[in-house]
Amino acid sequence: MSQNVAPQSTVSKNSTNQGPPFVDSNTVSKRLQGELMRLMMNPNKEVSAFPEGDNLFKWIATIQGPKETVYESLTYKLSLTFPSGYPYSPPTVKFITECFHPNVDLRGNICLDILAGRWSPLMDVHALLISLQSLLAEPNVSSPLNSEAAQLWPNQVAYKKQLLALYDKANREDKPDTK
Repeated sequence: MSQNVAPQSTVSKNSTNQGPPFVDSNTVSKRLQGELMRLMMNPNKEVSAFPEGDNLFKWIATIQGPKETVYESLTYKLSLTFPSGYPYSPPTVKFITECFHPNVDLRGNICLDILAGRWSPLMDVHALLISLQSLLAEPNVSSPLNSEAAQLWPNQVAYKKQLLALYDKANREDKPDTK
């Protein structure tokens, strides 16, 4: 048990009362196991996530592009890394699949308020993935990480052409040559 957690307690305030409370790893593990079970039982198959191997603190997620958007029929993989202070601190989320989007940079980093200052311990992985799926459809072009994508966004025909070209190229590079 962590020295920062009082015995018989799973959560305690840190000594400076700044930042999130400390949470022991057993409590975080139980929370993540519960979220995994809820995700597996959820009928919405447009988003999913599972631990990467035996590490409950690192997950691989999949989101389908939202219907009736330029992202429809595209599938994106993301990595989720949960901090020891989860759910009081948000997970680190990155796109693994290259994603051409105003709020996603070339390294897969995401600009989304709930991954920074607007995170709430009431959020869970399912809600986070739905929020990311919504972000695909409704980017914040006034605060872009990818200025090219933000500039193209108003012209959906040109945007989709660029999106599909980059998506197809990235997926061809990820697959071994079968010839």
